[in-house]
Amino acid sequence: MDESAAANREGKYLTFTLAGEDYGSGILKVKEIIGIMPITTVPQTPTYVKGVINLRGKVIPIVDLRLKFGMEALAYTEKTCIIVVEIAVGSGNMMIGILVDSVSEVLNIKGSDIEDAPNFGTNLDTNYIMGMAKIGGKVKILLHIDRVLNSKELMALKSAA
Repeated sequence: MDESAAANREGKYLTFTLAGEDYGSGILKVKEIIGIMPITTVPQTPTYVKGVINLRGKVIPIVDLRLKFGMEALAYTEKTCIIVVEIAVGSGNMMIGILVDSVSEVLNIKGSDIEDAPNFGTNLDTNYIMGMAKIGGKVKILLHIDRVLNSKELMALKSAA
């Protein structure tokens, strides 16, 4: 990886856990973190779309990242959080909530501590992984939050909201 790519990934990340693993998302995408609240289910949406919430008069679709990533569903606890992120959709932006097991901390990650995601073979779509951050002997998977959902999924979410 060249130096400019490393520098582009350097910055502050909100870290969170899913199934005991650490993930991170660029802090500039994060609008707020809220506790679990009533979610209105929307018929005929994918299983990982839990529904929508009303956040101060705005309808925001909620995506369960565990289910999106093929992990088993987990009962919500007092640590379960919704991270409201702003993602790019077409020519505009959209707010979505991502459901995570718990929020950890905000970390300032140096570009030199971030490696490219390993190649897992051609059948696995990993373009939503920005890189792997090595911090204190552990690895945190850094997500391109804009790429976690593909454009077709985003359009479905937009219509649900």
